[in-house]
Amino acid sequence: MPAFGIGRVFTGRITVTKTALLKSTVFGAAAAALLAFAPSASAADVSACLITKTDTNPFFVKMKEGATAKAAELGITLKAYAGKVDGDSESQVAAIESCIADGAKGILITASDTKGIVSTVKKARDAGILVIALDTPLDPLDAADATFATDNFEAGRLIGAWAAATLGDGAKDAKIGFLDLTPDQPTVDVLRDQGFMAGFGIDTKDVNKIGDEDDPRIVGHDVTNGNEEGGRKAMENLLQKDPSINVIHTINEPAAVGAYQALKAVGMEGNVLIVSVDGGCPGVKSVAEGVIGATSQQYPLQMAALGIEAIAAFAKDGTKPKPTEGKEFFDTGVNLVTDKPAEGVQSIDTKEGTAKCWG
Repeated sequence: MPAFGIGRVFTGRITVTKTALLKSTVFGAAAAALLAFAPSASAADVSACLITKTDTNPFFVKMKEGATAKAAELGITLKAYAGKVDGDSESQVAAIESCIADGAKGILITASDTKGIVSTVKKARDAGILVIALDTPLDPLDAADATFATDNFEAGRLIGAWAAATLGDGAKDAKIGFLDLTPDQPTVDVLRDQGFMAGFGIDTKDVNKIGDEDDPRIVGHDVTNGNEEGGRKAMENLLQKDPSINVIHTINEPAAVGAYQALKAVGMEGNVLIVSVDGGCPGVKSVAEGVIGATSQQYPLQMAALGIEAIAAFAKDGTKPKPTEGKEFFDTGVNLVTDKPAEGVQSIDTKEGTAKCWG
């Protein structure tokens, strides 16, 4: 993996128009639980950092939008950092060091290297900074003060259950390929993969590890770096391994679109069922167009907005966010989006998915 420099950085006090960020019904009780300790007054003179994997992936663009609008609403100075690609951990380490030096009160981070970043995160916490992992849990989970995330295992389980139900009796003879994120198996990769397998009816063996399964339906895994070009190349590699593949699990929708392009190039786009996770507006459009069969929709705008509120609350009186009851993290919700509902698997259609996409 090549080294990359720090990506674009936003600095200065934000002056975006106040936005109503909590109107999506998907959050319900979860949002109310967090808002119970949200500050009622301006958090002037409080600074925060948002550190994402990239600033080009639409998922992280939406996350930045949510953090930016909420910071403006609360009077918080926000600095946003991003690497160029998934896996650019060096930039994230440098960003944390900058946030410590700047005296930030809180850091929101989607970690590229969930284990390697832990020592730097500890430096921030030792400096009195609240660190919240967004979307991707650190390894171990308690390396951050809190995690605000989709239940990524559940997101994977939903698309796995949908794929199995859609194939019906054909599921027992499926040929499945996995388009993952990076070779180092970050937590989000593992959770979505293993969730898919559980939903599809595959024995995951060690649920914390990708690749130890012995189900003959698994053709193999390849990595995509979470982008279209990576998805295309990974799909080509798996087709060379077994051209009879008929199910593809993708780490995200850009990778899914790349996979579809590779399949279309060889006239196989109608033979393979593609499922994914993210639920962004472009991804929902891909579902509506039949490129992706189903996707599990996340809510990154709300995820980041709630993270900013948690930093404001911490700055006010030291309050730290608590996990959702019965879970080790704050669950920000997930919905399966498809226009081909499957019996026994709850879902919403693309019309509703478009109305909710990443809100």
